[in-house]
Amino acid sequence: MNIVLKTEFTDLDLAARGKVRDIYDLGDKLLIVTTDRISAFDVILPTGIPQKGYVLTQLSKFWFEQTKSIVKNHLITTDVNEMPEECRQYSDILNGRSMLVKKADPFPVECVVRGYITGSGWKDYLRTGKVCGIKLPGNLKESQKLEPPIFTPATKAEIGDHDENISFDKMIEIVGKDNAEKLKELTISIYEFARDLALKKGIIIADTKLEFGVKNGDIILIDEVLTPDSSRFWYEREYEVGKPQNSMDKQFVRNYLETLDWDKRAPGPELPQDVVNKTSEKYMEILNIFNK
Repeated sequence: MNIVLKTEFTDLDLAARGKVRDIYDLGDKLLIVTTDRISAFDVILPTGIPQKGYVLTQLSKFWFEQTKSIVKNHLITTDVNEMPEECRQYSDILNGRSMLVKKADPFPVECVVRGYITGSGWKDYLRTGKVCGIKLPGNLKESQKLEPPIFTPATKAEIGDHDENISFDKMIEIVGKDNAEKLKELTISIYEFARDLALKKGIIIADTKLEFGVKNGDIILIDEVLTPDSSRFWYEREYEVGKPQNSMDKQFVRNYLETLDWDKRAPGPELPQDVVNKTSEKYMEILNIFNK
């Protein structure tokens, strides 16, 4: 499978190009193409990760199917043969890395749930005793499980900007009280379901972020679901409270970038081949575990 960093489909209407996805407008539907681009610290890096778009698409397909009893979602098909004819001519690129989805009106917030204290949440806690404004017990250790999981919404940033954590009250201002409460409930329900399923496969899902939209008056799950780009996956067999964990996600890339003299502004640095290969292996590993 070739590395795809950017798509240019002359017969299709490009609606948006995100950090990872190219989105084409097909009228009442969208074609989402997941490229092999990778971003870190909100900067798109110049180096692609082999198989990344495939992994993100196939994992999202898996989780859309698994969670459809909790909430409807926007997925129509990942089979190029079932897509409109104007898409099928690009099947050599679309195979395995594309989704035909229903159009929805997205909520302008990211729904983040944290089941373990790690990453920026751990740094926040060390400074303030809180995570995104939520007061937590004073004796927590790094990577400790949070009971119950906490909901920490954020505003969705434009490319090059950082997502901004917001309070639940601020979320209510943005989307309304009923929507905010429903989104929180759905996010935690999906996380707890996925967390329990993953544990049976020897994987801890430390946290994840989800996106939702409205279609015909119903809240539906959109974008991607429980992928290494949107979640932290740890090996249960290696889990040990009080230290950082070995992750199967793009934390590996972030850790490498932290060793460089880089100001975390565009343009990002090229990744060395060993980091590229290892990252690709980690992405494929998590897909293979869930596909068993």
